[in-house]
Amino acid sequence: MNTEEELEQIEALFQRLGAESGQTTVMARQIVKRADQWVEDRGISRVEAMKQLLELVVSGRSGETPPGFGESE
Repeated sequence: MNTEEELEQIEALFQRLGAESGQTTVMARQIVKRADQWVEDRGISRVEAMKQLLELVVSGRSGETPPGFGESE
């Protein structure tokens, strides 16, 4: 999957979660950038970084605080 396809899929997810269309592109780019940072900083795969970030977004949207959130790693 190329970056544009990835961004489109993440934007679509954010729209389904209720984000305004003007926000989805910015939010998707931030998630991709953060995933790349986690790969470098945490030494995890990009897939795992993206999975964790998207789970965090979905949990936050539901008003849940994921276990371990805010703890330093």
